[in-house]
Amino acid sequence: MKNSLRDINNKNNKVHVLDPVWSEIRREAEKAIQLESAISSMMYSAILNHETFEEALTARIADRLENGDLRSSLFVETYREALADQPELGEFLRADITAVYERDPACERFLEPLLYFKGFHALQAHRLAHWLLKHGRRDMALIIQSAVSERFQVDINPGVKLGSGIFLDHATGVVIGETATIGNNVSILQGVTLGGTGKTGGDRHPKIGDGVLIGAGAKVLGNIKIGHCSRIASGSVVLKEIPPETTVAGVPAKVVGQSGCSEPARSMDQILAEKDDRFLGAGI
Repeated sequence: MKNSLRDINNKNNKVHVLDPVWSEIRREAEKAIQLESAISSMMYSAILNHETFEEALTARIADRLENGDLRSSLFVETYREALADQPELGEFLRADITAVYERDPACERFLEPLLYFKGFHALQAHRLAHWLLKHGRRDMALIIQSAVSERFQVDINPGVKLGSGIFLDHATGVVIGETATIGNNVSILQGVTLGGTGKTGGDRHPKIGDGVLIGAGAKVLGNIKIGHCSRIASGSVVLKEIPPETTVAGVPAKVVGQSGCSEPARSMDQILAEKDDRFLGAGI
């Protein structure tokens, strides 16, 4: 027997109370159908036919990544295993999508990262790959990394440790090496490399603090620390440690002033306005 309207409403109310982000995404999908009925099948398949945010997201990424080596059903099953073992993956997911919604002026609804944004998808796929690597499933982790690199042009080694509230803006060309770590509430634009400086093994990649903003095309190389709430200008090449709350620019990068706010990654302020006239109005 079909659920009564009262049962459905009660279920929706529970969803709203327990998971307001997912409730909002469902509301946005229903509104999208009202405005464009031709996409109703897609909205039901991708969002409204799923019971949870995790289920919808996993199915969406799985469909986009499916290839000869990675069946969509295998991706979904593996994510369920990871979520059962590490429930906080759901918390990271919500922090990450909130970061996109709050920081990207082109994002008007929560459903947009879920359905369309490859930076968000690449990030969540990496979280699964990292879980696999930690559990000794290296080949499966590398299969996911390879699929993400090919499909989204984002190459994050499964060994990379991430905080929460990460925003990959546009994301094309982002490369992050194996021993890099990234703190909470970090924003990274397209073309950024967090890499090593040669063939030396071991701990060889950057350590990015909380609240850092890294501009498009910037390269941060070597096992160096980037202080909390710093800004790195677009196109900069960073080879030395950066103190907290500092702005750097240039090749090689040099300190040009303070970061200008408590968390540059949240404000997304990409304009240098320091006393040094050489940098006035320069975008990062």
